[in-house]
Amino acid sequence: MERLDNGSPVPAHLRGGIVALGNFDGFHLGHQAVAGRAIARARAEGRPAIVATFDPHPKRFFQPQSGHFRLTTLDQRARLFAAAGADAMLVFNFASAMAGLSARQFAEQQLIAIIGAGGVITGDDFTFGKGREGDVATLAALGGALGYSAEVVPPVALDGETVSSSRIRQYLGDGDPRGAARLLTRPFAIQGPVQHGAKLGRQLGYPTANMDLANYLRPAYGIYAVRGRLADGRMLDGVANLGIRPSIEPPVELLESYFFDFAGDLYDQVIEISLIDYLRPEAKFDSMEALKVQMDADAAKARAALA
Repeated sequence: MERLDNGSPVPAHLRGGIVALGNFDGFHLGHQAVAGRAIARARAEGRPAIVATFDPHPKRFFQPQSGHFRLTTLDQRARLFAAAGADAMLVFNFASAMAGLSARQFAEQQLIAIIGAGGVITGDDFTFGKGREGDVATLAALGGALGYSAEVVPPVALDGETVSSSRIRQYLGDGDPRGAARLLTRPFAIQGPVQHGAKLGRQLGYPTANMDLANYLRPAYGIYAVRGRLADGRMLDGVANLGIRPSIEPPVELLESYFFDFAGDLYDQVIEISLIDYLRPEAKFDSMEALKVQMDADAAKARAALA
């Protein structure tokens, strides 16, 4: 899969493609339905399939002081789009120039001039253009004038619940990673480089891979059963503390993962940690010995949950 941006027209072999258009943060069941429809149409019509996303998220541009809410990085989305069968991922740089485009200017300058879209597929809540002046009806009307087809994919429901990124964020904030995974079709995962730390875990017999949470949504702080994907593709079971480590001074927000039956140096490697089960909230302990006893219990509980 090729990875492109809107800084220049897409290559000739990708022009005339069917474009799945949206933010796709999380790439949950609803997003997968939009992308899947675009890919299916592209295959049926002998066209390339392009999944187009925005970075930074428009919410971050318009509300720079908003809290962390990201569910995926661009690298994670690229891997997910490729697995879905897309021929290319196109990233729209959402800055002042993009935010200032009218709906028609977006269609003319981005969908036609940059992509040369033959068709555009969106969800029914898609809006675009300055002040969100354009909706799916606008997109279709502009398509009739500019020469691309437009199609809307309805919301996806699972067990009577409409799938949405906001609902996934709520599940994660409530300490229910399995609920989030149902809507995502996979566990919520945090990817980043392993940092050097104070090595306190090593002293307790639990050497951890420490990661910054960066711009990811903050799930409920606590102890999780996790699976880690290493840079070489190996998958490891483990237990992790996500939070501020209240028993250790000074408080530092980290994701600290201990992998069972593993010995190796992971410093500076980019790994991905999937949150499988929430075991308990964070707690403060009066001594390192008490903390060690609880860590032993958490590890045993995590092994059982992952089994």
